[in-house]
Amino acid sequence: WPEKAPFDVIIVAAAPDHVPQPLVDQLAIGGRMIIPIGRGQQELLVIEKQPDGSIRRQSVAPVLFVPMTGEAQRPPKE
Repeated sequence: WPEKAPFDVIIVAAAPDHVPQPLVDQLAIGGRMIIPIGRGQQELLVIEKQPDGSIRRQSVAPVLFVPMTGEAQRPPKE
């Protein structure tokens, strides 16, 4: 819901291969995202958006979620 952004917290319940940039863009400065990442063997990450717009990643635990599908799963454009 980009029109409602920025969000202080985003919780993702499906696992993409990478952290989707559209979700990072919707995260408020100082906001946190909890997201499973990976295929097969996955890890639960806490992403925190820093004042300069960068993200800090912290691995919390190994997990197993359904894979993410759709547009958010597309690789980032370079």
